[in-house]
Amino acid sequence: MSHKLDWIETELNNLREQGLFNTIRALNSPQGAWLEVDGRRVLNLCSNNYLGLANHPRLKDAARAALDRLGIGPAAVRSIAGTTSLHLELERKLAEFKKVEAALTFQSGFNANIAVIPALVGKGDVIFSDQLNHASIIDGCRLSRADIVAYAHNDVDDLRRKIADTKEYGRRLIISDGVFSMDGDIAPLPELYAVAEEHDILLMVDDAHGEGVLGHGGRGIVDHFELHGKVDIEVGTMSKAFGVVGGMVAGKQLLIDWLKQRARPFLFSSAMTIPDTAACLEAVNLLAESTELVDRLWANAETFKNGMKALGFNTGATQTPIVPVMLGEAPLAQQFSRQLFEEGVFAMAIGFPTVPKGKARIRVMNSAAHSPADLETALAAFERVGKALGVI
Repeated sequence: MSHKLDWIETELNNLREQGLFNTIRALNSPQGAWLEVDGRRVLNLCSNNYLGLANHPRLKDAARAALDRLGIGPAAVRSIAGTTSLHLELERKLAEFKKVEAALTFQSGFNANIAVIPALVGKGDVIFSDQLNHASIIDGCRLSRADIVAYAHNDVDDLRRKIADTKEYGRRLIISDGVFSMDGDIAPLPELYAVAEEHDILLMVDDAHGEGVLGHGGRGIVDHFELHGKVDIEVGTMSKAFGVVGGMVAGKQLLIDWLKQRARPFLFSSAMTIPDTAACLEAVNLLAESTELVDRLWANAETFKNGMKALGFNTGATQTPIVPVMLGEAPLAQQFSRQLFEEGVFAMAIGFPTVPKGKARIRVMNSAAHSPADLETALAAFERVGKALGVI
């Protein structure tokens, strides 16, 4: 007799047979260059902790102090009784850091995207979205009920064609990731801005992997291209380079005022916790003081990328500290990841549906926390496994 959940078992078995079943490892240590994972000490090459802030003493001290002063949970949504002076101070500092009029924080970068997109466009409107945009952008677009027109990845000419072919809509919005999380390439933001300006279309960039990475001292892709005041909506996260959790939207005061009235995750989900908010604020303070960590991140990334290319690995189109080690099929990528783990290196395989079929990879995340010796250890392990599996 069949059961109403039998289909799930069938699907899970299919994933296992295709080498696409995701086995999730557990950590028993703070984030850093080295981790304890499933009882082993391993070199960490897969966290988004770009600047090593996830276990930084200043952030921990700030979280403790705020916890003692204001407690833990906000116990309400921002629009009722969940906005503390700490939330407002973080938003003021973020706006200053990003060189915009105002900023608004959310519980995650994912929430920031599903907050802002449906608040700006709806039924009868159209969104032009890069084909490789993050899942949170895709879901935000779907929730908006606007028509979604995908354009070829980073292809401004294709975007122009799609705009020319798309008639009789109300509001229009162009959306792109700033740094694409799986390939490490950068959006052609100046060209996207030119198209948006020419056609009077709203322009939004999700800078999740650009915050703390691109621009002066990690101010992001808009700063990197010196487009301040020209990009209508900047979305970001504080769970990656900032080392904590939370999302943000930055732009004109008018935009932020509207989101406070209409952004559903702001209106219907409790505010960021007190310790998280305080830690995020300290991360912004730390980045505003010095470019040292960002400079170290880029130096480490160049060392690793040059080493991998010299060994003969294909690192795709990366322009950032994200280094995709392209392997093709998911079973090979999973085997490569398992053997790296046996060599003491923690670097996860990424396959379908996160990336297209046939483009499975090991996605390496460099960080400012890695020492030169750590990078040598990583390169030696990649060389051993690469040769053992016939990749190089």
